[in-house]
Amino acid sequence: MELEQRIADLETRLAFQDDTIQALNDVLVAQQAAIDRLQAQLKILARRQEDMQSGIGVEGDEAPPPHY
Repeated sequence: MELEQRIADLETRLAFQDDTIQALNDVLVAQQAAIDRLQAQLKILARRQEDMQSGIGVEGDEAPPPHY
């Protein structure tokens, strides 16, 4: 009887561990998706900043208007 109880306890623990592992995996997948989205947004923002900085540099090279 004691052996059957030990086996039942191990099966119960295994079931809980499987649930925990699945929950952790789901969270990990969601976090990776969020990281991927943030990296894509960061690349877009970096490109925009470079475009803005290069646009500012071009305007600074122009001669001032005649009324100065």
